[in-house]
Amino acid sequence: MRARELFGAAASLVGMLAVTGGCSRDHIEAINLANQGDQAYKVNVEGAIQKYEQAVQLDPTNHRIIKKLGQAYKKKEDWDKAASTMARAVQAAPEFADYWFERGYALIKKAEGDANNKDVYEEAKEPLKQCTQKDPNFAECYHFLGQAHLWTGDEQAAIENYIKAIEHDPTQPYFYGEVAEILMSMRLYKDAEAILKEGTRLIPPREDTKDNLYTIYSMVAVAAQGSGDTAAMVVALEKANEFAGDTHPEISFNLGSAYAASQPPQREKAIQMLKAFVKRACRSANATKYKDECADANSRIQQLGGKID
Repeated sequence: MRARELFGAAASLVGMLAVTGGCSRDHIEAINLANQGDQAYKVNVEGAIQKYEQAVQLDPTNHRIIKKLGQAYKKKEDWDKAASTMARAVQAAPEFADYWFERGYALIKKAEGDANNKDVYEEAKEPLKQCTQKDPNFAECYHFLGQAHLWTGDEQAAIENYIKAIEHDPTQPYFYGEVAEILMSMRLYKDAEAILKEGTRLIPPREDTKDNLYTIYSMVAVAAQGSGDTAAMVVALEKANEFAGDTHPEISFNLGSAYAASQPPQREKAIQMLKAFVKRACRSANATKYKDECADANSRIQQLGGKID
């Protein structure tokens, strides 16, 4: 009897080890396939997707591999599959805030590509809310939640979430523009100007931020103009000019026009900037793009007593 019991126990153990060994082999093979996907990711995203898909089929509980698959669809800008893949990731590991973010972000991009589909924006809210609950310091979750609220008609909730994003990461340049635009659309120009100026104070001036700072200072100028502060508008445009580089010839027109509208008009500066605009934009391949501004610039130069070169 004792021998039979030992034999039965041994047989059960062998059977269990066989099953466990099978799962283990699938798990290891899934990791090997995922590693192959990683190697292909930079140069062959389709090949990476194929490897990740095979890996997930072998081990559907490995949320890290599911995330890799979602990231590959993200790189491909297949937002529908990115969103559905990240839905599987959050099911497997609901405690990971970045998985909730990636699903919400994919839905936001899907909505943008579908003529700002309000239903998809609505769908994006829940994963982004989950993200803020899992990690209250995840600034991007607040920002894109703000966008979802904006496109579903809740401007107040949009403002609140945009501001939370700034509070959690005030050095992120793209957080400032949308909340400022909402405030300016509500004619809250001083509020918009205050938020934008905070951005100019906190965003470090670097090569990778100069285009963002150009945009922010240009928006400060719009807010100052809206509140009737011409002097502040000129100062903001002068700062924008420092970051404009060769990619924003329109700054010469905007700043020249602001100098001309100053009280009293800053005639020489206005003529100089307007002529610079004509030279940079109106005699280039982009002349058609700036057709109206070119005509206006030439007219203002003559009105100010300058000569068209």
